[in-house]
Amino acid sequence: MIAITGAAGFIGSNLASRLAHEGADLVLVDHPLTPDKHLGWPGLKGLRFIQHMDFLNELEYNRLAPEAVFHLGACSSTTETDWNYLLRNNIEYSQRVWDWCAKHEKPLIYASSAATYGDGSLGFDDATHASMLKPLNLYGKSKNDFDIWVLQSIAEGKTAPPRWAGVKFFNVYGPREAHKGNMASVVWKAYQQILQNGEVKLFRSNTSAIKDGEQKRDFVFVEDCIDHMLWFWKSPHGGGLYNSGTGKARTFLDLVKAVFTALGKEPNIKFMDMPPEISGQYQNFTEATLKKIQSTGFAKPATSLEDGVAQYMRSVGA
Repeated sequence: MIAITGAAGFIGSNLASRLAHEGADLVLVDHPLTPDKHLGWPGLKGLRFIQHMDFLNELEYNRLAPEAVFHLGACSSTTETDWNYLLRNNIEYSQRVWDWCAKHEKPLIYASSAATYGDGSLGFDDATHASMLKPLNLYGKSKNDFDIWVLQSIAEGKTAPPRWAGVKFFNVYGPREAHKGNMASVVWKAYQQILQNGEVKLFRSNTSAIKDGEQKRDFVFVEDCIDHMLWFWKSPHGGGLYNSGTGKARTFLDLVKAVFTALGKEPNIKFMDMPPEISGQYQNFTEATLKKIQSTGFAKPATSLEDGVAQYMRSVGA
């Protein structure tokens, strides 16, 4: 049995789909576990669903004993301002999951975030110690604080899960993200804008050093992220924080043009001013360094932006 927290979410539901089709016995955890969230698991049968606090209770009272835990559940809003809420959901909950996996010697793969890198002034190298990073928002801080807690626990010689990885997802896109609303990828937003208006609007640059639309991100197809997580679970390695990206930054113009191409349409792109509340914490460039995951033996090439977008558009029937 394998447990996935955040299983109704974007990455979690794709992971659940992959594992279910491989024949895995799954416990799917989320909060709140409402009927509409089951839409993320079409065609999957024989699954057990459980609320996130019930999951912790069943673990700690020895009523549930998964062979591995993929802990992807968290508040992922980059605009969340309630630190106490983030503390409970993103740090303290994760600490209890970690402690259970360590005590019972079960592998733990958990979601960190590329948001931990802040403005990127220190680069995007997963070899940089978490204590040196300065996230731009409270969500990123909550993820980084948990990473620091993990590293400190290990440095103090405390028991750790036999295999573990904190995975720093970069700009992930792919099927099953429509429910994310404003937090969905630019690929999904571009697709929706094209369907509705025949055009896509992008933010103008907030710096004279970068032209409009040429802000760059490491856009990574969700199936690549799942490949990374399954590798960390199944392959012996020393444990650590690892980037999950392509290692190649691409512009927003590249991304939107790929969507138009996948839809068989000519690009129609316009620009709008970036809201001040976003501009102050906006990342104009992200690019994952992948030397660390490659050092573990992972060698599968990343899906190109064009191929990933084309696969995505086929999955939504475009």
